[in-house]
Amino acid sequence: MLTRLQRSISEPIREGLDWDQRWQAEDQGLIVCWEVGRQLQYEKPHLAETAKRGELVVLVWRGGVEQELKGKKTGTLKYLAMWQGLRGEDLDLDLEGEIILTCTKTGQAVIYSRSG
Repeated sequence: MLTRLQRSISEPIREGLDWDQRWQAEDQGLIVCWEVGRQLQYEKPHLAETAKRGELVVLVWRGGVEQELKGKKTGTLKYLAMWQGLRGEDLDLDLEGEIILTCTKTGQAVIYSRSG
């Protein structure tokens, strides 16, 4: 079982994979989420710039924030993978621990984990 998932931004986006290869492989779809984020940075450059400033923008997966909330907010690693791709970063996820990020716009901390 994977404990850390890493891919370089210099690697090409994979093509020609079927649904099982994208979503049921050992990474459980995290690589495809990151690849979609990489594509989004060109389709929505304003969103990418916002993410590069450290804002946890709202995406299709749970983990973005529009305003500060009371209490704890959790997010999925799929969100974090897509967000890293949107920012043009290497994919780098600790699959066993928790990753805590704080949105630079709202000040809301979000805890990302596999169970998120």
